[in-house]
Amino acid sequence: MREIRVIGDPVLRTTAEPVTDFDRELRRLIEEMFQAMYAVNGVGLAGPQIGVSRRLFVYDIAGRKGHVANPVLTVDDAEEVADEEGCLSVPDRQNGRPIYASVARAAGVTVEGLDRLQRPVRIKARGSLARCFQHETEHLDGKLYVDRLPKDEARKIMLRA
Repeated sequence: MREIRVIGDPVLRTTAEPVTDFDRELRRLIEEMFQAMYAVNGVGLAGPQIGVSRRLFVYDIAGRKGHVANPVLTVDDAEEVADEEGCLSVPDRQNGRPIYASVARAAGVTVEGLDRLQRPVRIKARGSLARCFQHETEHLDGKLYVDRLPKDEARKIMLRA
């Protein structure tokens, strides 16, 4: 099973490369990502979180499950909604569980990309699914949810991670 990379690992701060090969290896990677995500009770996981610098994420949240390669995120509703958010790559050193904080994100988004067979994917999302898509897409750009927090709050989380 693939290990979840944690804050401090350079792969998490690097812009991921596009997926170019839509082959058996990609299908295996997607399955491994789901396994790693489920093993730690996650709802979304991006390639860099398992050390694979590819623009790919998987998700299983709010009754929706899937994957998107080379996602492009568009904000449909810019009204910001604050809600608790954590990250598998920012665990508490004491207990290994994600550290949660209130993060403001766009209320509605559309993600477009490709599936494992290189077919177009287009998903409109609101609520927790929209939050997940924004969170995972940011991972592909080398960003973490703590980057959206006020500096003092981010610092407190970093001291625990």
